[in-house]
Amino acid sequence: MDPSEKLTIETPEQIALEFPLAGVGSRGLALCVDTLIQLLAALVVVIILLLTVPDLNRTWTNARNWELAIAWFLLFCLYWGYFAVFEILWNGQTPGKRQAKIRVISASGRPITTFEGIGRNVMRAIDSLGLYAVGCIVCAIDKKNRRLGDMVAGTVVVHEVEEVGVSYWYGQEKQAAATPVSLPASALTPQEFQLIETFLSRRLDIPNLQRLQSAQMIADRIGDRLQVAKTDRPVDEAFLEEVSRKYRDTAGR
Repeated sequence: MDPSEKLTIETPEQIALEFPLAGVGSRGLALCVDTLIQLLAALVVVIILLLTVPDLNRTWTNARNWELAIAWFLLFCLYWGYFAVFEILWNGQTPGKRQAKIRVISASGRPITTFEGIGRNVMRAIDSLGLYAVGCIVCAIDKKNRRLGDMVAGTVVVHEVEEVGVSYWYGQEKQAAATPVSLPASALTPQEFQLIETFLSRRLDIPNLQRLQSAQMIADRIGDRLQVAKTDRPVDEAFLEEVSRKYRDTAGR
């Protein structure tokens, strides 16, 4: 992959995370799906309005005004709240982004916050000018494929890349037969133990491919330190969990 098409983040724990950046094409596909959903939802609101107004007008003289006000309010919320609400609740994704397998994340690599989700979508009013011509031009020019909303909120849109058939979750690795570590884990430095602990506590927030790569990198480093051959180790994350437990037991933590 071209280095210019990925975001590399060096964390304080010396874990290098690489995120493939989403371009105009994949973001455009997601936008088309989301726009279609918005149009269908708006059509439902209009149909309900057309079906209910005549009947209510017979018994309530102000029914038409109230229903128009409610309809405009719902359409307003649909346009301005759709993207922000989904991205906040769905960890950076909308139905369209999920379909296109892309996700909004913070520029630091962490999941977006509520303020970031709202901030990037407030700027959608400008990015959407000219049928999103402004957003497309800015995205094509920017090295990180960001639109104005991303620049303001400090976010980026990345691809979700996963290895086929591989999906690790917390505790799954414990099912593997773990070969005992031959040397005492107390041989580790406090910094190395902290590196293991930081990765284990953050791994659920890391996309699967980056999570596997980071686990392998750290496991290789710790394995060399403890003189445990790769063939004698369990799955990388299970190995790190075992080392962490042994270190805690030795240190009396």
